[in-house]
Amino acid sequence: MKGRKPTLVAIDGGSVRGKCPSAPAWLTEQAKAEWKRSAPELFARKLLTSDTQAMLESYCVASGIVREAEEIMGAEGRIISTEKGPSPHPAFKMQSAAMREARLLAAELGLTPHRRGLKGDAERKADDGWDADLLA
Repeated sequence: MKGRKPTLVAIDGGSVRGKCPSAPAWLTEQAKAEWKRSAPELFARKLLTSDTQAMLESYCVASGIVREAEEIMGAEGRIISTEKGPSPHPAFKMQSAAMREARLLAAELGLTPHRRGLKGDAERKADDGWDADLLA
């Protein structure tokens, strides 16, 4: 293209300005603890926008349910006695569903190492340029 190149201007992505927002008051204590852990990370990466705040709330609720269910099962046991015999605790199903939901939301928010582009030790060793067969 002929002529002078246009000057590019960065467009504000709608990130929350100022300081990192505090956890909503209606969250449980376990959910607030997860908010305090994950919100500053998202805020620092400029990923905490008005639309991701609702998703972060859902993630924190799911993580809170996981912790609450774990506390219940820690006190009452994972196996309970019923009239039909030993059975998994009802909180186990709730915890499993909440774990699944939290994992999916964490991936959407970029809170998992894979989504952040971080590699584990095994992947780093595989990418170091040395073939494992040459060293054996």
